Amino acid sequence: MLSSPSGPLKIVAEASVPYLRGIVDPVADITYLHSDCFSPDTIRHARVLIVRSITKCTPALLQGTDVRLITTATAGFDHIDREYCESHGILWRNSPGCNATAVAQYVMCCLCRLALREGFSLKEKVMGIVGVGHVGGELKRLASAYGMEFLLCDPPRSEAEQDNSFLPLSRLVEQCDIISFHVPLTHEDPHATYHLIGEAFLRSCADKRPILINACRGAVADTQALIRAVKSGWLQALVIDCWEGEPDIDLSLLDLADIATPHIAGFSADGKANGARMCLEAITEVFGLEFPLLHTLAPPPPTHPIIDLSLFPDHRIERALLHTFDPLVPDRSLRASPKTFEEQRKAYPHPREMKAFTVVGTTTEEAKILRGMDFIS
Repeated sequence: MLSSPSGPLKIVAEASVPYLRGIVDPVADITYLHSDCFSPDTIRHARVLIVRSITKCTPALLQGTDVRLITTATAGFDHIDREYCESHGILWRNSPGCNATAVAQYVMCCLCRLALREGFSLKEKVMGIVGVGHVGGELKRLASAYGMEFLLCDPPRSEAEQDNSFLPLSRLVEQCDIISFHVPLTHEDPHATYHLIGEAFLRSCADKRPILINACRGAVADTQALIRAVKSGWLQALVIDCWEGEPDIDLSLLDLADIATPHIAGFSADGKANGARMCLEAITEVFGLEFPLLHTLAPPPPTHPIIDLSLFPDHRIERALLHTFDPLVPDRSLRASPKTFEEQRKAYPHPREMKAFTVVGTTTEEAKILRGMDFIS
């Protein structure tokens, strides 16, 4: 545990990290800054930073400051120069799994939207999940509750656990109608994921023509290869939340995607609350500072928390999911103004996850499925 200097602990937090105000202020000297206002001067005397992925915690920012702990309200930590931090006595903590349910919710809702558009049943489809960590595990859980068949691909876990239930990606391409990627971005062999969705993989999709979903990292997919794949008819549909080179996304790929969103898959209000809470728990761990009001940190209730399935003659499970989040809303916004990609992320109205909704008018079987997906019924 690090000792804190005399006086309140000095913290600088990104203004876009929600739910901190009123909880941190009574016990710490906290300053809220917009991400573009982070500089060596503005954070110089801070002992703690609370950030998200847009703030790059590099030597250019950190050198000559009093920072001893960086907490990020995100599962990813690519924006933190870990080598520099570790060599300069700066601890860092991310928020693993904070938005896992939110990303899984995003995938299921996108699939519901495609199923309604194309007139197919998801229970007739086999889904391949590539990367079975926090997010992939949550997607597996929701798909299982829904009644979908799925296959799993995770070479690092397969190798480490000697588990033959994980299949190679080539087998998923042969058997799956849907392939959803949830891997970290890595460049190192033997399991590099940079451009994993590349020319060779996409050509192998030509026979089965799966629905392809990238809701992990933009550079996991080769943009030009994706454009060729869609134009060549190798995919049935393409869902993209993460983009190579974002926020300057490829407009040709935007036009070709069936569902396109501005990297908001993990942006549920619940996931944001989880990330903020985990940041404060890290501060307690490192500095021993307690936050007496931490138990009050929670997102607001949804505007319409009751879902009445008796209003719908069919596709009732899909309607319940789409009530929580409809991907066509951010899709329309992105297509209307792709140049405001980052602004749309900052202003995004974070939806609640399924546990915030009560469903009525269900059959016994529907109620069982919905409870398995965290709804109250």
